[in-house]
Amino acid sequence: MRIWLNAARPRTLPAAVAPVLVGTAAAFYAADDLPRWGGFFAALIASILIQIGTNLANDYSDARRGADSADRLGPVRVTSAGLVTPRRVLVATWIAFGVSALLGIYLAFLAGPIILVVGAVSIAAGVLYTGGPKPYGYAGLGEVFVFLFFGLVSVNGSYYVQLEEISCVSIGLSVAVGFLSTAILVVNNTRDMDTDRRAGKNTLAVRIGRERSRFLYLGLMLGAFVVLALTLLLSGGPWPALLGLLALPMTVKPIRAMRTRTDGPSLNAALAQTGAALGVFSLLTAIGLVIGA
Repeated sequence: MRIWLNAARPRTLPAAVAPVLVGTAAAFYAADDLPRWGGFFAALIASILIQIGTNLANDYSDARRGADSADRLGPVRVTSAGLVTPRRVLVATWIAFGVSALLGIYLAFLAGPIILVVGAVSIAAGVLYTGGPKPYGYAGLGEVFVFLFFGLVSVNGSYYVQLEEISCVSIGLSVAVGFLSTAILVVNNTRDMDTDRRAGKNTLAVRIGRERSRFLYLGLMLGAFVVLALTLLLSGGPWPALLGLLALPMTVKPIRAMRTRTDGPSLNAALAQTGAALGVFSLLTAIGLVIGA
């Protein structure tokens, strides 16, 4: 179980939970109620499973391409380390995606067939991140897709499941969540940039270098809090949602680590701290939206 938990990469899972919480809470605020509790739980579990499936697909594909070498600074990857056979990792990948697809069918029954399209594209994005003939994660586009799918799509999709529409508030909040979700990948890729470069994995960090990656990380982390405040100000949204700003002190340690450290343990800790900041930011913002209702 410890091996499979490691393969699921729990430090990345806040990126799956956060957008569903925020999008659903925004819908609760807009409707003064939550019309579809079943839709909330289905969307939450499906999002987590898509994230786990993406992590497993990444583990499998990177091992096949030689990107997870023995000198990488991040946690052990189960396929390249020989802890689980590639076939078992691949089977687990498709189980995770398969169950999320079944949940997508239920969500489509609730909110219409557009949810099936969103789910199918999300699964395809997870597979093609490091898989397929031309993985976009190897072309420096990983951060773009994380912002799209773990920010814009997930938050607005969760909102749409409840009300079958989107709003200015949900769009603004999706940008804030997307920034913090993207910051998780920036830490990951900055940590691995030397081994990725040797393996021919041209992530955004490899392409723009360490110093620019650090500035990008800083902008994403602080930008999320600015966007939250601006969204509520410009939309006349619920001021209790500013509770999310209380997560700002949690950004100090990971920002400092990104600015000053290059060793694996420090950046692994920064990755976990970034995920924690995303989780607390989203939880507090969601609580504020419910209070505002």
